[in-house]
Amino acid sequence: MTRSVRALVALAVGCLLLASGCSVGSLIDPADGGTARIRIMVPNVPGSGYDVTARTAVSIAERTGGAADRLAVFNLSGDQGMVALSRLLDESGNGRLVMMMGLGVVGATIATGSAHRVTDATPIARLLTEPEAVLVPADSPYTNIDDLVAAWRADPAGVSFGGGSAVGGPDHLMTMQLARAVGIDPRQVDYGTFDGGGELLPPLLDDRIDVAVSSLVEYTEQIRSGQLRVLAVSGPDRVTGIDAPTLTESGIDVTFTNWRGVLAPPGIADADRAALVQVFRELEQTPEWHDALAANNWREAFLAGDDFAAFLQAEDQRVRATLAELGLG
Repeated sequence: MTRSVRALVALAVGCLLLASGCSVGSLIDPADGGTARIRIMVPNVPGSGYDVTARTAVSIAERTGGAADRLAVFNLSGDQGMVALSRLLDESGNGRLVMMMGLGVVGATIATGSAHRVTDATPIARLLTEPEAVLVPADSPYTNIDDLVAAWRADPAGVSFGGGSAVGGPDHLMTMQLARAVGIDPRQVDYGTFDGGGELLPPLLDDRIDVAVSSLVEYTEQIRSGQLRVLAVSGPDRVTGIDAPTLTESGIDVTFTNWRGVLAPPGIADADRAALVQVFRELEQTPEWHDALAANNWREAFLAGDDFAAFLQAEDQRVRATLAELGLG
């Protein structure tokens, strides 16, 4: 079991076993000796941003001392995250299961025509935001964002992009907004979808695609080693340790950030919902979590309960409107 898995357990167990602090609901299984058994489901493959976030979160409690054998991270990929979302929604009332998710899952519900929405689940917490990055292999002819834009304008369909999210997800939305900002019809963009950053990396390195749009955390080692070059980042500010301008610095009117959060199945007990929120609230308050945010170029953006529910509703509406505006909805 990874460090990340162990950390959240400590927080969950501490919260759940303090009678004065948290209600004890179905998160405590008497048949299991009173230990908390919480599973964190990741809706795509290992190495994705969701996966890194989940495993980073749980690793913190191992370093701070936790009962690591009581919480498990597992990956359930497929259909752009819809397999995992369907599983979550099918487990109504299960207060021991949560799902790591974010803007990509919101977009996938729209792109796949799914009858499910993220608003059908129980909102627990938004954890962080992060910028997107425009990346190319070290041997790419595009040495900066201006080179890329010039080639793209000359032949919009001749530059192939890839992202670790489906249509409507952060990588796709950022690519489409970038296209529109530089005068390219989004419908002309050659964009390939991959199931997370782990699956996006091989086609980028072996030249099956020219450019990747993704989060930085998924490619930390490749950027450090010089295998990949960052042409620009999409946030409002430069990223510490990354030698790349923002898009706005480069004269491109795009500022874009992704976010990640946690959902639980519908119909869980109020006590279970409160306990799960407390798990992630306690995590957000640790110095170790803030160190992890800085190390991964994430920004703290904690939002819980009803406030997170309102945010999810607004994001669902925003993505639907954006795709329609781009002519892709």
